[in-house]
Amino acid sequence: MANEQQSAQQAVGWVIYPIGSKPKWGLAFFLGFQHFLTMFGATISIPLLVGGAMGFPADQLAILVATCFLVGGITTWSQQLIGNKLPIVQGGSFAFLGPTFAIIGMVQAQGGGWEMCIQHVAGAVMFASIFEIILGYSGIMGKVKKLIGPLSIGPTITMIGLALYATGAPAMAGNWTVSLITLISLIVYSQVFSRKSRFFLLFPVISAIATGWIAAAIGTLAGWIPAGNAANLTEAFKNIAAAPWFTVKPYIPFKWGFPSNGSILLAGSFGMLAAYLASMVESIGDYHSCAKMSEGPPPTEKMISYGLGAEGVGCLIAGLLQSGGGSTSYSENIGAIGLTRVASRRVVRAGAAIMIVLPLIGKLFSVFASLPGPVVGAMYVGLFGLIAAVGLNNLQYVNLNNSRNLFILGLCLFGGLSFPIAFSPIRDNFSTKLAQVGPSVGTVIGLIVFTILSTPMAIAAITGILLDNILPGATREERGFAYWEKEATEEAWQKAEAEWAKMKEGEERKLAGFESSQK
Repeated sequence: MANEQQSAQQAVGWVIYPIGSKPKWGLAFFLGFQHFLTMFGATISIPLLVGGAMGFPADQLAILVATCFLVGGITTWSQQLIGNKLPIVQGGSFAFLGPTFAIIGMVQAQGGGWEMCIQHVAGAVMFASIFEIILGYSGIMGKVKKLIGPLSIGPTITMIGLALYATGAPAMAGNWTVSLITLISLIVYSQVFSRKSRFFLLFPVISAIATGWIAAAIGTLAGWIPAGNAANLTEAFKNIAAAPWFTVKPYIPFKWGFPSNGSILLAGSFGMLAAYLASMVESIGDYHSCAKMSEGPPPTEKMISYGLGAEGVGCLIAGLLQSGGGSTSYSENIGAIGLTRVASRRVVRAGAAIMIVLPLIGKLFSVFASLPGPVVGAMYVGLFGLIAAVGLNNLQYVNLNNSRNLFILGLCLFGGLSFPIAFSPIRDNFSTKLAQVGPSVGTVIGLIVFTILSTPMAIAAITGILLDNILPGATREERGFAYWEKEATEEAWQKAEAEWAKMKEGEERKLAGFESSQK
């Protein structure tokens, strides 16, 4: 009877491996590989977009893709060593695309080719990274945390989840059969089978991705999926056959040369500041989302500062290796924590090690690069939907019976979705002007301002922070600050770390409702 009561007391929460737990290394690498596959869709999209705009040859584009994953592994490790040490994966950011395309336009307007494009994009990312490194490690951005409460962070995290709403279903539409097989598999594996099977409890994401890929492969080989369809893998099979077994090119700094045009480099560096500001706002939301999803205390001022500083170092590394953009926290991997219930740092570090090693194996890497768009779209719908819900979960500390709080929340959510639609064309006009006419103070400032105003997370954060700190009508407790001021402390993290440190090698927490899969 006593043992049953003790078991019931232990069956709490939803994370099986908390942040400081130590899954056995073999399992940790399998779980880390799942993180690698989770980030694959977004990571491969960025070099394909950038490389395509620059005019990369096919063989060099493959190297650019491999470099992006290598940078993701290195920067994830830097976040673990000199950053906030949250179980958060680093990788390429869509926030950098606007300034990147502006630089490409400036280079091409002067007759430059793809090599000159990547040289100046990488150089601008490197120089502008100093901005984020200083803001982070100086503690300036951490100080802003005193003004940030659940009423501003909640909508910001929700916008991270909803920002790709225009990408999920449209990508699925490339082949509804394959994408629905993937999405239904994700739902069934993570919410039904996970309660009976330990395998599906730990590996719902990788299982759903494999199911979708196998469905696409069978459809291709059987002739059911026609050539040209988004789920057809014929070209992917050819790329796998043509890929070299080993390559070291992704690991070489400045592999495509050094920037030579000072005016383009200077203008591009200032333009990149907008991307860094938008990225930092998103990352602060990611840190809170990751801590919440991992059942840890809210991140402290120091953790936010160190996290942003480490991201700046990551962008410096991205520039050195010429990955085609900057680096930031990956939201989809936070969603993976919620679905897999695994938040262990060891797992994230194992996944980072995989990202560092795999680009060396060209043949194997090309297999993973064959992931079809409809499968990626289905994963976006599942993972980013969960992130949006986690953002709303932060509002449990806010008094939502207060009309003032509801007004701010509604404005943050609607403004975050609506304002970028109006300001994105203006941002694009400034990018075009910068590319065609060249740099000027007004053009650079305009690009920075409208890049921020075109970012849903930035709109939600700025609106929430300003209104929550200006409008009367709610106490700090009603605004949710009481909980955060109590929990977002060094003492709370020391207590949590001490509890995690007591866990033995391979020990896991018992989850209520999952007893059958944890026998």
